[in-house]
Amino acid sequence: MSDLPSAAEMEEIAGAAAPPSPDVTLCECFPEDGLRGAAAAVPTDAKIALIADLVACGLRSVAATAFEPPDASPAFADAEILLRGLARPPGIAIRAGCADPLAVRRALVAQDGGWGPEELALAVPQDEDWTGFEAMVALARGRFLLTGIVEARFDRADENASGAVVQAAERLATLGVTRIAIADGAGAATPPRVRDLIGWLNGALPTATFIARFTDHRGLAMANSLAAVEAGITALDCALGGAGGLCATEDLAAALVAMGHGTGLDLAALCRSGEAAEAMLGRRLDSRVLRGGAIPA
Repeated sequence: MSDLPSAAEMEEIAGAAAPPSPDVTLCECFPEDGLRGAAAAVPTDAKIALIADLVACGLRSVAATAFEPPDASPAFADAEILLRGLARPPGIAIRAGCADPLAVRRALVAQDGGWGPEELALAVPQDEDWTGFEAMVALARGRFLLTGIVEARFDRADENASGAVVQAAERLATLGVTRIAIADGAGAATPPRVRDLIGWLNGALPTATFIARFTDHRGLAMANSLAAVEAGITALDCALGGAGGLCATEDLAAALVAMGHGTGLDLAALCRSGEAAEAMLGRRLDSRVLRGGAIPA
């Protein structure tokens, strides 16, 4: 009698090891972007509980914290304590932001301790000096999943704006960073320009994974995010209630489902997490779904 598992048992094991991949993956950024400007300190235990709830909603990627100096970013003074306290179900990537080589070294110490993040987000410099960025990549390469965040200057009308994004993406690829988030910090993107830029990027780097990261300063984050998905993007950064200026997770998830895209998310549970985020910040957030309910099927 063989001790090897049967085909049916192997299928069950594989199914239990990690959730199935959704059509569109949302990375929840509330614990980082949403709490960055919080008026009061949020207890670490409350953050840990919220992240556990987010994972239970079906989110596979969570930007949990950032390695930044405590005096400059008090919201992340507990980064190591938070990471130690997080449960790590299979198939879940916990992301942390890193702004300099010292931050990457902190992430390495955490990883060596067995409680580090699986993914690091590294902001690409907007000037020509890539020295610090290349040092971060050299430290982290082979140890973490790396995502480079490129700021796309949609607020510039000249044709060189898209070319600069493509050039930055190509330089990332030469460094071995092929997960590339396209950010619109000014909220100046429009759906046509988003589709055009993604077309250029897919043509230049067909094997890279691109992530859309749009802010809602001009009310176009949802339209731009959906345009990105229509152009082939399958990963999006967002935040509960639109905290931190990003596209609201609840609204984006509801819209994607209404359009027939699988997200792997429990929308009702996600909305409960949105309510918890509002309580955590002590103010009402901008999710339309929280106010008006999900889009009828």
